[in-house]
Amino acid sequence: MPKVLISDALSTLANEVFKNNNIEVDTITDLKPSELKEIIHKYDGLVVRSATKATDEIIASGNNLKIIGRAGAGVDNIDLVSAKKNNIIVMNTPGGNTNATAEHSLSLLMALYRNITEANSGTHKGLWEKKKFKGLELKGKNLGIIGFGNVGKRFAEIAIALQMNVSVYSESFSSRKNDYPNINNISLSDLISQSDIISFHCKPPKDDKPIISINELNNMKSNAVIINTARGNLINEKDLKEALDKNIIRGAALDVFSEEPANENILFGTKNLILTPHIAASTEEAQLVVAEQIALQMSRFFNNNEIVNSV
Repeated sequence: MPKVLISDALSTLANEVFKNNNIEVDTITDLKPSELKEIIHKYDGLVVRSATKATDEIIASGNNLKIIGRAGAGVDNIDLVSAKKNNIIVMNTPGGNTNATAEHSLSLLMALYRNITEANSGTHKGLWEKKKFKGLELKGKNLGIIGFGNVGKRFAEIAIALQMNVSVYSESFSSRKNDYPNINNISLSDLISQSDIISFHCKPPKDDKPIISINELNNMKSNAVIINTARGNLINEKDLKEALDKNIIRGAALDVFSEEPANENILFGTKNLILTPHIAASTEEAQLVVAEQIALQMSRFFNNNEIVNSV
């Protein structure tokens, strides 16, 4: 009987799916890397979210490991080179948390545009600073989306419904342009200079360099804001802090960081900046979907030798 380890917090629905498919499953969370390395040889499969780092050292210790399942889309925490070298399949669940992430992007944007966090803090203190907070409306604003995968598409749909003007920078978009007549396909430099709002929904570049650094920040509108719910290394954090401190742009909201967990970060305390701890996909609905999806995919592999959504 195959044996699977779930090493990150996940809905118990995954356990039920595995058991119904005659697969033994253990759930042990908050393992230190050394602890995971010590026990991984006992398992045929490993299920992770974003907390567990499936490093080369851990993967190499998985003598019986055949598959790593990511309950979510991003696989930055899995050493894909090592997995391939050790003939281990890596699966993810694209689309499972699409709506949750898109809605969180909208929530961050609305909070920035209407000064929600500052207004909330002041009101709790009895300050009643009604004249201090003059926000902006989304209607008619130019939204630039970098990347046009599942989340980018969903965020574009929401933005169009709110009567925003949507432009996209995506290498794959031109082949699908006819399906999205309300969306403009523009260059990255034009998106940076023309957008009121820039929202990231892409993977890191192949060279792993930030897409936005000080040069790009200087070319943005002075009232522009940046939203990032995609990957932490897409924006140079030091340069973003400088841009916010010097009022080069209006504001930013980030759910992801260059290093996670972000117990320390240069951005902490920066003005006009909203930070959340990588919770864009953390809705009850999304977690049920990805838990069931990854468990079903891995069960199909173990029971029928089917490979679904391999990375």
